[in-house]
Amino acid sequence: MNITVIGCGRWGSFIAWYLNKINHNVTLYGRKNSERIKNLINTRDNGLLVLDDKINLSTNLDESIKSDIIVISINSQSLRGLMEELKEYNLKDKYIVLCMKGIEIETGERLTQIVKEYIKDNDKIAVWLGPGHVQEFCSGISNCMVIDSENDETKKELVKEFSSDLIRFYYGTDLIGNEIGGAAKNVIGIAAGMLDGLKMSSLKGALTSRGTREVARLIKAMGGNELSAYGLCHLGDYGATVFSEYSNNRKFGELYVKGEKYEKLAEGYYTVKAIKKLEDKYNVEMPITNAVYNILYDNKDAKDELKELFSRDIKNEF
Repeated sequence: MNITVIGCGRWGSFIAWYLNKINHNVTLYGRKNSERIKNLINTRDNGLLVLDDKINLSTNLDESIKSDIIVISINSQSLRGLMEELKEYNLKDKYIVLCMKGIEIETGERLTQIVKEYIKDNDKIAVWLGPGHVQEFCSGISNCMVIDSENDETKKELVKEFSSDLIRFYYGTDLIGNEIGGAAKNVIGIAAGMLDGLKMSSLKGALTSRGTREVARLIKAMGGNELSAYGLCHLGDYGATVFSEYSNNRKFGELYVKGEKYEKLAEGYYTVKAIKKLEDKYNVEMPITNAVYNILYDNKDAKDELKELFSRDIKNEF
């Protein structure tokens, strides 16, 4: 199929690399002023992989948007701005696949909800979520991921077209749960990095257990299936987010408590602010999310906030 990937960062360029590898016709789009697309046009190398010459690198949105499938992989807080641009095009018959994780801060909306505001008559909107790092995929290390959509035929078609020996796809069954779980795991990743930075890594077992539980409560309150928190979108992604040396969110949290800057994108920084609003809206108890929020946005002491989690009233585990 003809597929365009919008977003030429680490993950977007990997998606282009992968879809070309499994024999699709791929265009990778970036804005004209993007240093990333300029570098890729000149070298085809993003530091982690080299793009095949068959992949079309483009800064022309008019031409790029003609593909059968549009995969979007950008900063979640930039999605609405992109959709403002795309609303001028006829996208009602195209597959729109969001390979990104986040919640809009201002509205608390899931990313598919934002897309539907601009393409109301398209039922081919899907998400591609789950664990995996570019470094490992490019080394031939396989993993499992999930594709979800409100349209069953869309899920079946995309899983058929995207599956390979490198990525085994499952059909998602809970769009709300998968989107919220996928976004929230980045917050848990930041908390894990903070524990690493404070030399409290032995608490990451408790973090993963209790973190999954509070995310499950939020999913249920929002109308999703709480079991989704224990699937590939959330708990299944902890190995790549909470423990991996390649995790941007974990590394951001580690360097933050050490007083050092981290220049790469850590989506959890924005997501925790959005989830804090959802917590208040749905009246859900989320102590780990609150601790991360207090540290990042209220400048509370990280060690004090994390220790306070262990001084809460004793309660049943479930």
